[in-house]
Amino acid sequence: MPVSREFRAFVEDQIGRVTPVRSRPMFGGLGLYSGELFFGVVDDDVLYFKVDDETRPRYVKRRMRAFNPMGTPMNGYWQVPAGVLEDAEELVTWTREAIDVAGRARGKTRGSAPPDS
Repeated sequence: MPVSREFRAFVEDQIGRVTPVRSRPMFGGLGLYSGELFFGVVDDDVLYFKVDDETRPRYVKRRMRAFNPMGTPMNGYWQVPAGVLEDAEELVTWTREAIDVAGRARGKTRGSAPPDS
């Protein structure tokens, strides 16, 4: 679960070029925030972004895996391909999508009825 200082600095630098990013220690890993939106996790020097049904297929297509702490997959966060973290243009798209997913998730109210059509 540890995150090396080097990888933490690399992730913060790369994502910081897309959006102001703040990281906070979380269960031995890191939580990534853009403003108040929690959009990513770093664990064992692997980056995971928040996904939903709309964005998850992109990760599946690239054969990435769900964040799996302690043997329990968390389908809300999926591994970001290493090449994406190193490609400035691609990283913009993936980061913005993860932040958008976090924003949509934050807007949902648990137990609320869906809006009328």
